[in-house]
Amino acid sequence: MPELRHSGLRWVWLAVLVVVLDLATKWLVADRLMVFQQVPIIEGLLDITLAFNSGAAFSFLADAGGWQRWFFIAVAVGVSLMLIVWMARLSRDKVMEAIALSLVLGGALGNLYDRIVHGHVVDFILVHWQDAWYFPAFNVADSAITVGAGLLILDMLLSSGKEQDSKA
Repeated sequence: MPELRHSGLRWVWLAVLVVVLDLATKWLVADRLMVFQQVPIIEGLLDITLAFNSGAAFSFLADAGGWQRWFFIAVAVGVSLMLIVWMARLSRDKVMEAIALSLVLGGALGNLYDRIVHGHVVDFILVHWQDAWYFPAFNVADSAITVGAGLLILDMLLSSGKEQDSKA
C-alpha cells in the first residue's frame, strides 16, 4: 500500500471532518427539536426540521420491515472499504478525485454511524418552495455525498477533455 503522503489518503482528514460536522449537526438538531418541528431559516425556502429515515435516498425501502437497515449497513461498509482502497491507489496529483472520494467517504460513514447506532438516519435540512413543493429532508452527510459525486463527474469530464486535447 502506498505511503499516506503519496496517495489520495492524505485527504482522509476531509472525510473525518465531514463525519464530525455531520454527527455534531445531527446531535444539535435532535437535542433541540421535536420530530417534524420546523424552524424557518429562510422563509418559504429553507427550514430545519427533525426527521428519521430508515430507508435510503428519498426514503427508498423505508417501510421494508427492518431488513433494509442491515442491507444498507453492509452496502455502506463495502462502499467505504472500496473508497479507501481507491484513495490509497490514487496518485498524489489527482487532487479533485481525492477530495471527491473523501467527501463521499465521510458522508457514507456519517450515515453508517446513524444506521448502526440509531437504526435510522437523522435528516434535518428541508428545502421547499413556499408550501407548494418540498424536497425530501437531508443532512450534512447526504450533502457531502452529493458534492463528492458531482466533483467525480466533473473530474471525469475534465480528464476526458484533457485526454482528447493531448491526442489531437
